[in-house]
Amino acid sequence: MAQRTFSIVKPDVVRKGQTGAILAEIEKAGFKIVAIKKASISKEQAKGFYYVHAARPFFDALCTFMSSGPLFLMVLEKDKAIADLRKLMGATKPA
Repeated sequence: MAQRTFSIVKPDVVRKGQTGAILAEIEKAGFKIVAIKKASISKEQAKGFYYVHAARPFFDALCTFMSSGPLFLMVLEKDKAIADLRKLMGATKPA
């Protein structure tokens, strides 16, 4: 059964012109891109989105980074989409 998950191509990737390569890897891994939108968000919007991390020391830097330029917001679909996307992305910074 297909699952849907949300993913973001972050501002540093967009600035480097690597969005196409990222999207190609996502599709190569068998994901269907159900929806995609290029957008910029304000620092306040980033704070709302990442509110679960508000008490963490990296919160302000994260919100500044995510509001620093355009990003691509995506809805992806695939069987085991959540687990497969985590595997595709690799480990995130555990700190």
